[in-house]
Amino acid sequence: MDYGLTREELRVLRPLSTPRKIQEYLDALPMNFEPEGDTCLSPRRVLREQRAHCIEGAMLAALALRLHGWLPLLVDMAATDFDDDHVIAVFQLRSHWGAISKTNHGVLRYREPIYRSIRELVMSFFHEYSISDGRKTLRSYSDPVDLSALDERGWMTSGENLWFVPEYLNAAPHHSILTRAQIAGLRRADAIERKIGALVEWKPPARAR
Repeated sequence: MDYGLTREELRVLRPLSTPRKIQEYLDALPMNFEPEGDTCLSPRRVLREQRAHCIEGAMLAALALRLHGWLPLLVDMAATDFDDDHVIAVFQLRSHWGAISKTNHGVLRYREPIYRSIRELVMSFFHEYSISDGRKTLRSYSDPVDLSALDERGWMTSGENLWFVPEYLNAAPHHSILTRAQIAGLRRADAIERKIGALVEWKPPARAR
């Protein structure tokens, strides 16, 4: 099934036959810094415009996985109000979970399929998930959300921003990962961890004066 994709789109996506290949494609894709304002681009627009941020990359990964027999599954990792959520595409190989991730930072990246549960996979991100002052901000995660439920809304090929996708993810049940006592006792990331967390792969374009 080609899911309404063009021959050119399939020419790009068909060779991405493993999670590793999909991740390598996303790593090479320039970061979407949204110079014209907030976006939530469909996989078709990502391929056309050659840019993506985390949820856009996750949707493209989900589509590529689907073309090769996996379900198009996303997991929303929800942070505190003073940090951003992160969305990953997840896949299962030999009963273990892994993740494909588009990020501009040196952390919150690809996860090998070695985790026995989604919780175990998500918790592998916890210590890296912090902001510039060292506060650790990951608080909950969703069960895998199957994007095929949104096929009729055109998530794979729409030319419009897909705001309904993050809304759908946010509405999915989430599992808390910390108690209040655990939150109160969290140690901040130290200086070298913060330095590593500040590393970026793509520099934002210079602003016009």
